[in-house]
Amino acid sequence: MKLLVFGQTGQVARELARRCPEGIFPVFLGRNEADLADPDSCAKAIAGHDCDAVINAAAWTAVDRAEAEEAAATVVNGASPGAMAGACAARGIPLLHVSTDYVFDGKGSAPFAPDHPTAPLNAYGRSKLAGEQAIRASDARHVILRTSWVVSAHGQNFVKTMLRLGTERPSLNVVADQIGGPTPAAAIADALFVAATALRDGALGGTYHFAGTPDASWADFARAIMAAADLPCTIADIPSSAYPTPAARPMNSRLDCSTLTRDFGIARPDWRAGLADILKELRL
Repeated sequence: MKLLVFGQTGQVARELARRCPEGIFPVFLGRNEADLADPDSCAKAIAGHDCDAVINAAAWTAVDRAEAEEAAATVVNGASPGAMAGACAARGIPLLHVSTDYVFDGKGSAPFAPDHPTAPLNAYGRSKLAGEQAIRASDARHVILRTSWVVSAHGQNFVKTMLRLGTERPSLNVVADQIGGPTPAAAIADALFVAATALRDGALGGTYHFAGTPDASWADFARAIMAAADLPCTIADIPSSAYPTPAARPMNSRLDCSTLTRDFGIARPDWRAGLADILKELRL
């Protein structure tokens, strides 16, 4: 199967490149080949490549900056995925698109099911929801994979930030009232390969959730990182109100991933095992 992947340097794109199964042949597009700030270039890239499916692993991920640049974020996260979907529909090939728990309002404590009403709290969430809506409005067969709290040994993410700060400071204050499932980028890549193969073989697709287990607070996750890395840095729980950010964060990022297991046989990954793999790669 020939895959066209938007993204080269992001966490998920890197893992897609490293973990590609036998019999799958990916081509990765960087910004020079397809700029997500230019939706037409994304559509033309699909039209110009011989591929059996498309994965969009690229996005505007600067959550706080999107508050001041929502129009630009919405082009990258909304208009360009829509253009990709239109180009895929024209060729009769499926699109797999990575989205986010930020399309929800984070209320309550129950895990959000894929069909739960959306109500983003911030510009980033609204831009990602625009992309989902554009994909669904196309005639392309698709999988929208919502995930949360993505981590890996690459790029900027919570694990790497905690490791850096944990070596610099004896203690850290970390938010304890936001709850979600940390998700290894490696597991997301594996899930996308499974879903792409299923779509090629006739699966209908739809919107699904995929997040690591067990659910934890950011503070819980930070303590686990320090313990696994054998760092003496202690973690103190603080409320979100003590750590204000330009973009509001959902308090509840729990995701109900049962339909992904039902339809594709993909189980939630244990983020503790994923954390161990990340630390091993970083030689910690």
